[in-house]
Amino acid sequence: MTDKTIAERGYLPVLEENMTRDKMIAERGYLPVLEMNDGTPVTLENWEERRAEMLELLEKYCFGRTPRKPDRVWGDVVESAINWVAGKALYQKVNINFEIDGMGVCTFPITIHIPYKVVRPNVFLHIAFNQVPEKYTPLEEILDAGWAVIVVNYKDLVNDNIGGDFTNGIGAYFKTPENRKGDEWGKVGMWAYGASRIMDYLVSERAEDLDVEHVAVIGHSRLGKTALWCAAQDERFAAAISNNSGQGGASSSKHTTGELVYNYERAGSWNFFCENHRRFVGLEDEKPFDQAMLLALIAPRYLLVGSARLDIGADPIGEYLTSYHASSAWELFGLRGLVCPDRLPEVDDHFTEGHISYHLRDDLHYLSRYDWQRYISYLDEKFGKKEFREYHVPI
Repeated sequence: MTDKTIAERGYLPVLEENMTRDKMIAERGYLPVLEMNDGTPVTLENWEERRAEMLELLEKYCFGRTPRKPDRVWGDVVESAINWVAGKALYQKVNINFEIDGMGVCTFPITIHIPYKVVRPNVFLHIAFNQVPEKYTPLEEILDAGWAVIVVNYKDLVNDNIGGDFTNGIGAYFKTPENRKGDEWGKVGMWAYGASRIMDYLVSERAEDLDVEHVAVIGHSRLGKTALWCAAQDERFAAAISNNSGQGGASSSKHTTGELVYNYERAGSWNFFCENHRRFVGLEDEKPFDQAMLLALIAPRYLLVGSARLDIGADPIGEYLTSYHASSAWELFGLRGLVCPDRLPEVDDHFTEGHISYHLRDDLHYLSRYDWQRYISYLDEKFGKKEFREYHVPI
């Protein structure tokens, strides 16, 4: 496959211009969600078996296998400021520690930002490219909306070097080799594992000042893939937010108009995934799994998917269609998934009636204030907006 053929893939391929939504899904060959591997229909009674099947496929062929949970997780507050963001919030830097028998202690930092105007606020856990100030985290705006923000820099969990470098952080802790076995985990799995350790800490040590029942994990691009895989495995997260996550995230691999396995191979970022994933270079449509399975594993919780019209690599059509196709998992629970008209999304569409939220904005690959505003408004409605109170700047 040449670079030219990839570049020629656009947002509205001629093949799909005049098709209905269901026809597009059929043409892309999406795999069924509510059907066991042997063809048995899925019901509530065998849903957990289907969950296990889908997790197995994603572990074996996409993300790799996640190690067991630590025996112990704890946090150490190493910095704090009470007059954070013009006196609006408490700031803390916390070292998260975990240990597994015989393997010593693994440590990484996070920052916590808690608004004073709300008692036990809902929480965004942002798996981010940097600590704040960070271009993808409009911190003051989120705090003003009454949300707490926890930020973890993904590179503090494991590096983002290309070509199979697992020599620090969680990669080093688990002694992940450069020459991995086919189903050994990649960096998306490691980043997701770190986010779950943060949740361990919140549940065990921060339930008095944070609403740990309403934590939404959010990420952009490769970290959107991470947020989805994290919440798919860890059902303690009340919501998962995928912003422009593309292939390996919210977009289908089947007949995609966006990135391919080839692109990760060429860039050296194939180590996001397991080694087995590499076998599908040029064979996207032969994968025994698809991303609707990843999204379905979020059910019956809340799923938020944000796309951008000009973000061709992330395949906004695929993110929309996959979200709709995965809705059958929510319907199994008597809920509505993505509620939307039978057409392609238009710029500024925001579908919010069901347990899946989808919006399409204009422009390129970015996590913008526009995106955050839609995520906040949707979850304020679904979680229940916290009541604001009068507060005084601590002295």
